[in-house]
Amino acid sequence: MTRYQSPTAEFARRGFESASSAARIWERWQERIGGPPPVDLALFESVADRDQALDCLERLSVDAVFDEVIGDAGWLRRLLLVLGGSSVLAQTLVRHPEEARVLQATPRPRGRDGWLAFFAGRVGLREGVIEGDTDALRLANRVALIEVAGRDLGADDPVAIVDDIAAELSNVADAILEVSLCYARAEVAGSEQVRIAILAMGKTGARELNYISDVDVVYIAEPVDGTGLDQALAIGTRVAAAQARICSAHTQEGSIFPLDAGLRPEGKAGPLVRTLESARVYYEKWARNWEFQAMLKARPAAGDPDLGQGFVDMVWPLVWQAAERPGFVREARAMRERVISLIPAKQANHDIKLGKGGLRDTEFSVQLLQLVHGRADERLRVRGTFGGLHQLVECGYIGRADGAEMEQAYRFQRLLEHRVQLRRLRRSHLLPDDDASALGQIARSVRSDPDGLVKGWRDSTLRVRQLQQRIFFSPLLEAVSAVPTDGLKLTTDAARDRMLAMGFKDARSALGHIQALTRGTTRAAEIQRQLLPAMLGWFAEGPNPDFGLLAFRQLSEALGSVSWYLRALRDDANMAHRLARIASSSRYIVDLLGRAPDMIRMLSSNEELRPRSAAELTTAMQRAASRHESVDSSIASVRSLRRTELCRIALADVLGLADLGTVGTALSDLASATIDAGLFLARSEISAPEVGVIAVGRWGGWEMNYSSDADCMFVVPDGVDPEAISKATALVRRAVEIIGKPGPDPALIIDTDLRPEGKGGPQVRTVGSYGVYYESWASTWEAQMLVRARPGAGNLGLAAEVLSAADRFRYPAGGLRPEQVADIRRLKARMEKERIPRGVDRERHLKLGPGGLSDVEWTVQMLQLQHAAALPELRTPSTLRALEELTRLGVIQEGQRSRLAGAWRRASELRDAVMLVRGRASDTLPSDARELAAVAVVLGYPTGEASRLENETLRLLRRAQGVVEDLFWS
Repeated sequence: MTRYQSPTAEFARRGFESASSAARIWERWQERIGGPPPVDLALFESVADRDQALDCLERLSVDAVFDEVIGDAGWLRRLLLVLGGSSVLAQTLVRHPEEARVLQATPRPRGRDGWLAFFAGRVGLREGVIEGDTDALRLANRVALIEVAGRDLGADDPVAIVDDIAAELSNVADAILEVSLCYARAEVAGSEQVRIAILAMGKTGARELNYISDVDVVYIAEPVDGTGLDQALAIGTRVAAAQARICSAHTQEGSIFPLDAGLRPEGKAGPLVRTLESARVYYEKWARNWEFQAMLKARPAAGDPDLGQGFVDMVWPLVWQAAERPGFVREARAMRERVISLIPAKQANHDIKLGKGGLRDTEFSVQLLQLVHGRADERLRVRGTFGGLHQLVECGYIGRADGAEMEQAYRFQRLLEHRVQLRRLRRSHLLPDDDASALGQIARSVRSDPDGLVKGWRDSTLRVRQLQQRIFFSPLLEAVSAVPTDGLKLTTDAARDRMLAMGFKDARSALGHIQALTRGTTRAAEIQRQLLPAMLGWFAEGPNPDFGLLAFRQLSEALGSVSWYLRALRDDANMAHRLARIASSSRYIVDLLGRAPDMIRMLSSNEELRPRSAAELTTAMQRAASRHESVDSSIASVRSLRRTELCRIALADVLGLADLGTVGTALSDLASATIDAGLFLARSEISAPEVGVIAVGRWGGWEMNYSSDADCMFVVPDGVDPEAISKATALVRRAVEIIGKPGPDPALIIDTDLRPEGKGGPQVRTVGSYGVYYESWASTWEAQMLVRARPGAGNLGLAAEVLSAADRFRYPAGGLRPEQVADIRRLKARMEKERIPRGVDRERHLKLGPGGLSDVEWTVQMLQLQHAAALPELRTPSTLRALEELTRLGVIQEGQRSRLAGAWRRASELRDAVMLVRGRASDTLPSDARELAAVAVVLGYPTGEASRLENETLRLLRRAQGVVEDLFWS
């Protein structure tokens, strides 16, 4: 480099990351040979790690092979690309310069047999006997990778040959499995007494292997004639274990690859080696859905070929029956979602393999469609992702344009995966995000720049996510409409199969809904054709996709030609996704939306779904009522506002924007505002004195659920005459009728049975009358009832006066007397005996069953009655707040609080969720599997984990029951 003024500047200009270090290497080389090194620096332009390549080339230059290399420009270019493309392979070449000869000519595919001959020659394999030690196999593996990498890195268009490279790496793995099996047999005495077949699984089975990866295998063994079965299996197990050790061991020549037999029957808990018959029994009786999906890629890779083919012939038909199993696709989707959820947050956005829109999503989509349609179409029964995608396009299950785009995205992502792994020969799937040097090297190796590489990766993941929806669901539209898709030939029967596989129970009706929504050439039909591919996917994510699609059709038809609706859904994917989730999850909300579909607007923002306070609602209802001249119109407007607010609360609940406490408070505030509005409307007809409303029960504790009545008592001031009390009673009755009368909008039922003297007592009393009654006549249960009392509506001051006068009764000095405790216990036992419906399992009754709401609430209330006189902090109507104070004050232990609160929350959440799902109330943990699954999804459990909800709930109730036994009954 004597012609350059500054070697350091020249290396910097050519893109070397450490120009000064490169210059020193160059100068050292020049001094050693007494002249300029015979290498044109322009050859480094496309090399990934130029500094590494220069350093290794200088070290190689002392070997005689270098003199041959520099005389061949193509050879030198390939060598530099490998030296700069992989640090591990570069070190191998530095230690063994003669191995560079595999790059002398442009590498060509060898195929399985070619690689088997290569390895046999390297290790001295003759008729099953090996002369060389296992390091010879490890070095041969590195040399094989050097050859494959030379072809890969030197390609003019590496994306175009990514499938060929993956196939060649799989052929290398097959050859290694065959040779390492010979090594293992040589180690194990008596190995000739057993036939062994090695089945390749996963990417190896699909012939789509990476540079560095576990090789998934399954072992099948059979005794040779004259050998006992147990003895043969024991020997086979030792041979398999020896092979795994040989392949995974690390020496100075590196390691080969780990063998992973985790996909075998029973996984890691099952025997390493099985007979063919044992495997048959397992797959016919015990195998789970995902195991058949894994078997889609199984093929004989090494060992006894007839035995291996026998396994494939046995399991292959079962693979194509798997999609008929109940919940197959739902389970597959849930598994995919679990994989995504387990990715660390800081890795999720640059995980090439597992991230959203990454390699696994394409592989999952192709496999799922193969399994769905391959039952009837044998043309789809191929193992690899590339082959499967080609066949799905060729046979008309995916449009040609969509298939080509998905293949291109998959090729690009596989290339990135190859380059990331090749760089350090490490099993990684993460695109560097905090190492500019590494990102730059990978970018150069794919003929790009860092910014272009990242943009290409992001664009590919986004496109894959979009294509998933189109590939799964667009063909369903085309099957029932007259609008063609390029190259698509999906029949109605095939469309029905796909709907069933995705979780729709009534595929015929579902296709009818799709046809009705997309029929014609109107603007609405065109937008529906744009919307439905995504909407169908979102319905399928929910617990009841059939109902979701039906509800969507009904809402669309109810809104007719309203322009904002479809346009909003088309332009706001989040709003459309939310609507699909709601439609497939909650009959309760769908019923509300059916009365007023324009409430769908609330899905557009989280602020729209914020529950309104009691004051806001009271003002809005009274203003709405005042705008109408007729009482009937005013009543309708108030009930319409109540429906809107119920819908708002329920939407926030299902979408996870409101927790149990928020929902309970919002429903209780809505009850307060509704009763105030009822009194306001009634007063326009009846002149009466001021009325206060005392909230008790769940309303009093701000703990209402969707089906709760409003338990309350009414009070008027002292000093009013009997006629005024009669008018106040008429006012209350009219208000109760206004807000509780059955109709199209949800009613609020007012329950005054907890008033003094119950149903036989006056509905309205004065403040003093309440005081006299509680002082002289009330029962113990009425003191317990008042623990959850508070001013609820109307004249809050009047209600507060009653409760203040009742404090001595509901918070008795010295606590409860023994006979009062006995009364409470007797009443509770009688309630449980009389009120749990016949035939209902007590353990599943969320209100009156062991550890249920009643157990927790009565325990808390009895403790409040015992201690609130001395400890004023316990004077709260809220169950959870009382539990916190009981713990803080040392009345109960933290563990007891946790168990009681956990059971109370779960039971309350379940009652709300059941109402949301079914549209009608229930106090029982669902026993119907589909309903339980829907409830689980509403409560935030991943799809397919309803049994976990059930088990956790029963455990929470049992744990709470033990605390109740200690605190309430003992």
